[in-house]
Amino acid sequence: MGEDLAEAVASATALVGDRAGEWDRSGLLPPGLLRELGTQGRLCAEVPVQYGGWGLSSLAGGEYTAHIGSLCSSLRSVMTSQGMAAWTVQRFGTAQQQADILGRLTGGALAAVAFSEPQAGSDLSALGTTIRQEGGSVLVDGRKKWVTAAHYADLLVVFGRYQDGAAAVLVPADAPGVRVERIADPLGCRAAGHANLWLDSVRLPVGSVLGGYGLPLPLLVTTALAYGRMSVAWGCVGILRACLAAATAHAAAREQFGRPLAEHQLVARHLAELYAGEQIATRVCEHASRCWDAGSPEQVVATVLAKHVSAGRAAAGAASAVQVLASAGATDGQSVARAYRDAKLMEIIEGSSEMCQLMLAQHVLAADGLAPRVREAG
Repeated sequence: MGEDLAEAVASATALVGDRAGEWDRSGLLPPGLLRELGTQGRLCAEVPVQYGGWGLSSLAGGEYTAHIGSLCSSLRSVMTSQGMAAWTVQRFGTAQQQADILGRLTGGALAAVAFSEPQAGSDLSALGTTIRQEGGSVLVDGRKKWVTAAHYADLLVVFGRYQDGAAAVLVPADAPGVRVERIADPLGCRAAGHANLWLDSVRLPVGSVLGGYGLPLPLLVTTALAYGRMSVAWGCVGILRACLAAATAHAAAREQFGRPLAEHQLVARHLAELYAGEQIATRVCEHASRCWDAGSPEQVVATVLAKHVSAGRAAAGAASAVQVLASAGATDGQSVARAYRDAKLMEIIEGSSEMCQLMLAQHVLAADGLAPRVREAG
């Protein structure tokens, strides 16, 4: 991959330092930092080496993602967006598109993936964005909402209706007809560059459509979302690790009633549950990543399970960490305060907790041929 993973982790730690709180308060990541990480292939580390990536396995990439998530969830969110864009190109792009676009994504260009719309969130079957061919061009019309990293993006991977199915089209963020409006003061991952998009008769070469043809919408969406869910799940492991470290350090150092907080049983319970949550989330993510690396047929359900379990544990763990730190953890920008907000958002994006539960229930029922059809979650 060009550098040892341990060295990459150390380098990322040095780059972020203690600035995550400042980024959270300002709502912005330094563009220079993103370009530097992008140029080094660090924002999509699982891209094959032949395209300038590190070629990491899902398991190694997950551990790297968890580390970034422990430092700054906003930065991890940008990494997830970049990785989703790269994964979509890898799965659906032609050989020429893969060579051209993946090289850009590992060379400093930043990308965002546009799924959700005002009337199509969890129910992406209601997608209204259209991609229609007109001579040697395609015209893209629609509106997208809550597109992570769009504020920073050079390239937008936009999902829409095309021919008799659906497609992903590569849209330069500065193309005529594109308007990007940053979302002010989001609840979580405040510096991740969330934005709403307007696409008004955006004219592009027909070669901008990945693969050049329409695909069944469920296949297209499920494939693209799978990478995002895996990345979010590992990011939640990072949130839990950061919360556990902060809560443990505070409970060991802070004294109340003549002894450390950690020696008070009800506080110790929080630490125990935090540790259990981190271990459970880690193991379920490891299992899912091994399914990815082995090409196992269990990959889809293992990924949904990892995302659901990790997000839920992260939200509960962050709440416990705030409880342990009390007023010390209630300052805007403080690590557990950030985690509290960021983790809640993880229960919503890339498939809400409720949609994950429906898909898991469908999987269980399918064993007996009893499963109803559950629509794909956004």
